[in-house]
Amino acid sequence: MKFFLAVLGTVLIIEGIPWFLSPRGMKKMYISIFALPDGQLRTLGLVSMLAGLLIVYVATR
Repeated sequence: MKFFLAVLGTVLIIEGIPWFLSPRGMKKMYISIFALPDGQLRTLGLVSMLAGLLIVYVATR
């Protein structure tokens, strides 16, 4: 459980950095993401999940 909370905290820190450094840029990025078709967003989500899985696999080997 400690490890899970450490990972969750790290993810929140990494996710918060762009919002802290450039809130206006993040808003613009989100507006452009909403304009993408659902298929492209699904593909982006799948690629992100696979990249995360690969990182976890490599880090725990």
